Amino acid sequence: MASLTDSIAVLSGVGPKREQALNKLGIYTIADLLMYYPTRYDDLAMKLPSLALDGEKITFKGIVSSAPVVARFGYKKTRVNFRLLVENDNVMVSFFNQPWIVNQLELGQEVAVYGTYDKARQALTGMKVLPKMAEDELQAIYPSSKEVQQRTIKALIEQALGKYQDQMVDLVPTSIQTRYRLMNKHDTVFGMHAPKDGQEAQSARRSASFEEFFLFQMRLQLLKLMDKSNFGRAVMFDNEQLKVFIQKLPFELTAAQKKVVNEILRDMRRPIHMNRLLQGDVGSGKTVVAALAMYAAFTAGMQATLMAPTEILAQQHARTLGDFFDGTEVRVELLTGSTKAAARRQILEDLAMGDIDILVGTHALIQPDIAFRNLGLAVIDEQHRFGVRQRAMLREIGMNPDILAMTATPIPRTLAITAYGEMDVSVIDQLPAGRKQIQTRWLRGNELDKTVQFIKQQLDEGAQAYVVTPLIEESEALDVQNAEAVYADLSHYFAPQYQVGLLHGRLSNQEKETVMSEFKANHYQVLVATTVIEVGVDVPNATVMLILDADRFGLAQLHQLRGRVGRGSRQSYTFLIADPKTQYGIDRMEAMVETTSGFILAQKDLELRGSGDVLGKRQSGVPEFRVGDPVNDLIMMEYAQQEAIELVSDEKWDQQPANQFLADYMSETMGKYRNFD
Repeated sequence: MASLTDSIAVLSGVGPKREQALNKLGIYTIADLLMYYPTRYDDLAMKLPSLALDGEKITFKGIVSSAPVVARFGYKKTRVNFRLLVENDNVMVSFFNQPWIVNQLELGQEVAVYGTYDKARQALTGMKVLPKMAEDELQAIYPSSKEVQQRTIKALIEQALGKYQDQMVDLVPTSIQTRYRLMNKHDTVFGMHAPKDGQEAQSARRSASFEEFFLFQMRLQLLKLMDKSNFGRAVMFDNEQLKVFIQKLPFELTAAQKKVVNEILRDMRRPIHMNRLLQGDVGSGKTVVAALAMYAAFTAGMQATLMAPTEILAQQHARTLGDFFDGTEVRVELLTGSTKAAARRQILEDLAMGDIDILVGTHALIQPDIAFRNLGLAVIDEQHRFGVRQRAMLREIGMNPDILAMTATPIPRTLAITAYGEMDVSVIDQLPAGRKQIQTRWLRGNELDKTVQFIKQQLDEGAQAYVVTPLIEESEALDVQNAEAVYADLSHYFAPQYQVGLLHGRLSNQEKETVMSEFKANHYQVLVATTVIEVGVDVPNATVMLILDADRFGLAQLHQLRGRVGRGSRQSYTFLIADPKTQYGIDRMEAMVETTSGFILAQKDLELRGSGDVLGKRQSGVPEFRVGDPVNDLIMMEYAQQEAIELVSDEKWDQQPANQFLADYMSETMGKYRNFD
């Protein structure tokens, strides 16, 4: 019985060697082949030279009016030249490095040639001689390889379409297809591979994109249901005790903090598994929210843990939580890769006995020998640096605890419903009272001196400053400032009145910790650093952030760096020194000056760079879509999400005849989903 799950080896022309080459392209089954959609179409519609645009890819049909000649130039380079009479115009046609083309051409022969037109020279740089001269034809272009060429892919797809077209079933329910005027599966597949015209190609791509988004959202919604159906732990915290603790805080929680604290506590109280993402801009007070959730777990007689991506950040969290819980019975400990063996043994022993209430650490927390007595809550800081699998491992080390993931990288709506779609999201969209907006200025390289003079004025007023540079040591390839040279220059400039520190990635963890501690204690007034100070480090007295060669950093990095100042009540400043050579670089500098909102910048970053680059796919779990573009097709993604939520809200959705094929498909694929990162 023919099935779309059949191996591609069943097709004629696919032996072991070709099967292996197709596998490298991600094509294993007939279904994979039929869903191997073209990335674009070449429009082979015939035009006259007088109607062609300069630089347009176009097809001319005419008579070969001069004998084709092969000219050789350079090392192994060739050019085939001939003239093509297109009605009354003689067009010079050139094919580069395709000497065999000459064998396809004869004087007086009628041919169609596809290429790029140079209107001023009335010349065509040829790409291909077309075997058939259709008056209007779109030619699908597929991702190919040296082992598997375009014509092979096309021939195999044509063969599969002929043999398996009756096996194509609609995964998107008919009612949804009708609502959004989508093609059925059969017409979508044929329309993608062999569209009659541009309109059909567009309709097919729209239908294929929706199906892709819808199936993705179905997986996320079913994951959520599975997560919630897994028996979680009801954290029965003491609400009165928590209220008293909050009232004793030396500051008032913002309205946004109160809202997300309530969302988190509501989840913790329920006997389902919490999987919540807490996102908020730099300095919005996420750590306080996490600390209150951990205190709630403590009042319920449970333990909590906080995992950070770096030792420096883990150490700072341990200190912050230690200060936060000073005067209470909460015991906080730190466990990292640098923890000495004897201390580690003692921590593990106390942890297993339940004598440690909150354990802070790095990846060292995800180890087989870690055993909590009663873990109720796991907090993950800088969420995007941990993959889906690591989050699952953290959950597995102790009694299926509630998960609260935090990120200071503001996530635009697009990524929130793709990378983190299986999580519930809480947003802190408000800064604490008393925080002054950081003033950001973009200056050219020749204005550096006056910026350093401004830093001197700030130091005279008792403030401190960061100076960030992208490289550690000189590089002939990149003409950029480097940390060691800048350190030497500034040390000389500020001596003897002010001290300058140096922090970079080649220092040991102990050395980094020492430098940061001395800067925080104001032993250094200026800190020259690479991006190791990007995340989490908190020095309220620092009011100036000077970033050299700022156009070499991404928007998210620049925003994180800017967030290192403005932590106190004084006015703070960020100076971006950059001479960008591209419009992209100029756009990023202007975006930084225009807004201090991380959410607006994240959306801008997404527009400028695309979703794949904003958060690395390996860390974030951002899926790759074959057809759909989650940035440009965001509205479609949101509709697909709504439809998936609506469908699975009916517990018996998978028993309805209209959803039979979808239910079977989801049952087969759910096991694979967790591995996409």
